[in-house]
Amino acid sequence: MGNHPFLFGILVVLMVLFFAIENKRSGKKISANTLGMMVNSQNAQLIDIRPNKKFTTGYIQGSRNIPFTELKDRLPEIRAIEQPVIIICDMGVQAGAAVQMIGKDNVYRLDGGVNGWKSSGMPLVGLNKDQAKGKPKMSK
Repeated sequence: MGNHPFLFGILVVLMVLFFAIENKRSGKKISANTLGMMVNSQNAQLIDIRPNKKFTTGYIQGSRNIPFTELKDRLPEIRAIEQPVIIICDMGVQAGAAVQMIGKDNVYRLDGGVNGWKSSGMPLVGLNKDQAKGKPKMSK
């Protein structure tokens, strides 16, 4: 670093550019708290792109399920939504690809996905009390 300050400077600039481009490519992230504010103030639409089987085990209240595998066929429907759209997946990664595929300015992804939502202490709908506490569901 001390011997080559010019090269070190170029490395720093390249790293900043990489993260800026990567962040833009994967969509604008919003936090769990921001999601609630956007739903209340702007009537934001929530689209959960997880498979139906995962969606039914627990989802964010007000979200509708459009699995990622069906997203391409439903792009005109999603692009026609005038309110902000928030895409939700398990960890926020696949939602970035969905945001890029939709290609609208008012489409966001939930940072951390459903896992981030739960770790923020936010509730899911469709869970029984044992599942909500992290206990496995026992069959009778």
